[in-house]
Amino acid sequence: MAKLRVALLAGGWSGEREVSLKSGDAVFDALDKSKYEVSRYDPRDDLETLVRDREQIDLAFVLLHGKLGEDGSMQGFLDILDIPYVGSGVLASAMSFNKKIAKERYRNAGLSVVEDVVVRRGGDFSVARILGALGPLTVVKPVAEGSSLGASICHSHEELEAGIEKAFSYGEEVMVERYIKGRELTCCILGNRATEALPVVEIVPNPEYSFFDYEAKYRPGATKEICPAPLTETEALKAQSCARRAHEVLKCRVWSRTDMILEGKKIYVLETNTLPGMTETSLVPLAARAAGIPFSKLLDKLIDLSLEEKGPGSLP
Repeated sequence: MAKLRVALLAGGWSGEREVSLKSGDAVFDALDKSKYEVSRYDPRDDLETLVRDREQIDLAFVLLHGKLGEDGSMQGFLDILDIPYVGSGVLASAMSFNKKIAKERYRNAGLSVVEDVVVRRGGDFSVARILGALGPLTVVKPVAEGSSLGASICHSHEELEAGIEKAFSYGEEVMVERYIKGRELTCCILGNRATEALPVVEIVPNPEYSFFDYEAKYRPGATKEICPAPLTETEALKAQSCARRAHEVLKCRVWSRTDMILEGKKIYVLETNTLPGMTETSLVPLAARAAGIPFSKLLDKLIDLSLEEKGPGSLP
């Protein structure tokens, strides 16, 4: 039987480039070379080569975290080239990457979300009014960015002003949310129309980190990741249900990872990642191992799920 010709796309242009390259290294090493003929492409440097080679590619494995990779841009490009790919399509990728649109979808689906105010660069907004609406502790984040880039926890009027200015360096829209102190959870969903939830992970950053920021995410040993999370059965099932519902309402396919906060008995959905990290410190491989799925078998499963709906436009 001929090997499946897989194009591994990692690197790219975003602030998450180095993480993307590490994900690419990990996936390349784990892919079973007896099943797959794997070629690597860094779209920042290899777009022309990718176009030239398109007839020799059966499937693209996209590991481009952040802008121009996770936001639907690369998915649209692959659709034009008629190259099937692992993961969500243009619409689902774009909706998930935009926190404002994703939260609208969550709300409409009955999921609990944190109260927020969205401001635009050059728009008429008042820091005092934002604090009046959300309270003295806030979280600021760019509307369209990943890996907590540009995010801040703010404890005062001055910190909120600085946090908004920092977030504007990453995009035209900024979201300010009420700060919730609770347990940080994440759950990966696998599947297309039929889905399964992997065990829930609890993320416990070291005390030196105020929240699960970029460094806490990717510096080895910076956080404790517990899987399965020490939750009651009811809490675990509810978290998995929330992640599954988020996957569905955002029209995700193949895989996604949804981040949540458990405050008391209430679970707030924060955001959904359509191209989760796959480095040695990443959460999806951890959850898969807890479910008895080795990394190479997880990759087989993602590829098989992608081929179920082979062809651009089959799912959003």
